Parts: sequence; structure tokens; C-alpha cells
Amino acid sequence: MSTANFKQDVHAQLARVGKALSHGNRLELLDFVAQGPRSVDELASMTRLSVANASKHLQELRRAGLVRARKQGLRVYYELAGADVVALIAALGRVAETRLAEMEQLVRTYITARDDLEPIPAAELVKRSKLGLVTVLDVRPAKEFAAGHLPGAINVPVEDLAKRLRKLPKGREVIAYCRGPYCLLSVDAVALLRTKGFKARRLEDGFPEWKASGLPVEA
Repeated sequence: MSTANFKQDVHAQLARVGKALSHGNRLELLDFVAQGPRSVDELASMTRLSVANASKHLQELRRAGLVRARKQGLRVYYELAGADVVALIAALGRVAETRLAEMEQLVRTYITARDDLEPIPAAELVKRSKLGLVTVLDVRPAKEFAAGHLPGAINVPVEDLAKRLRKLPKGREVIAYCRGPYCLLSVDAVALLRTKGFKARRLEDGFPEWKASGLPVEA
């Protein structure tokens, strides 16, 4: 086998993955399938795309090996191909925050300006959970919680939180988490909880990053 064009061939394959990631709608689709398997119809509705357009983007992600598909009855369900995809997206976010002023401004405006407290790292949450010092709050939709969640977490979707505050024990800090580092559901939840007298912080990342790091999950 000739090695003359080895590097060019390798870079061409890397470019396939880069091309699959080079569309905002596809990154949003990856964000949703990282929470658990979803049908094309569900993903189209969640991303405000037509079913045909969502299917086209998902097929591009599948060709790049970033998602898997399975057919169940008449529906096709997509899920993330593996933990390495979560790591890839996280690396993309870190580079964008470091290198793009526009990205830094977005994070500052929508996240840090509303919550300047340092989010809690996963390792610290594990320790504090074992000691019974915190209440872990999953503010994602119930279907995503059912697909997988942090051990011992209470599920109260953020839109229901104001009506269900009695479900949260007083006297313990609440650690809220959602879909990932750029998910605003936990930011909204923490802001509401603080106005109601709760001590609350966000998890540094979300459920996909927790699971990808090998930490225990429940379903």
C-alpha cells in the first residue's frame, strides 16, 4: 500500500467530521440526541426544522459516524455514537470561547452576567452528594430524565419549578443541571431558586458530560 498520500487521505477523513459539525442545526441536533434516543419527528419539532430537513442533517451526522440510527416500527430513532463525540463537542466549545470574541460575549451575556457564582465541578458534586449535603435537581423535560439522569436527582422541569418548590427540601443547597454547559435551563432554575430563598448553584457541565466521563447514571 502506498504511503505517498497518507496524510492527505487522513486529513480528508478528518474533514468529513469537520464538515458534519459545520452547521449550527447539526450541533443543536447533537445536543438533543446526547440526552437520549429521539425520533426524527421529535428532533424536527425540537429544532423547529421540517422533518425532511432534520432527516437530511441527521444523515450527514450519521455518515460522519457521530450518531447511530435504529428503526422501531415506522420511526427512525437517533442516538449519540459514543462518549468521544461529547468530548469532541466540548473541545469545540472551549476553542470557540477562547478564540472567538463573539462566543465569549454570548456566554458572558446569557450565562455569567446572570449567574456569576462559580458552577460546581462534577467531582465536587459527587463528594457532596455522598455526604447528603445537596439536593441534585434535573430541570430537563421528563422524557430526557427518564432516559438517564444523575443518581438521586429530583426531576422538576424548569417550567414547572415555581409551582413545585415544596418538592425541594429546605436547608440544603440545590445543584441544578440540564443538557450541557450552554443550556440555559439550569441558569433559569438557579435564578428562580435564589429569589425564593434557596441556596442554589449550577453543575459545571450537563448530563452528557457527566455520563461521558464514566460517572454513574440512573435510568
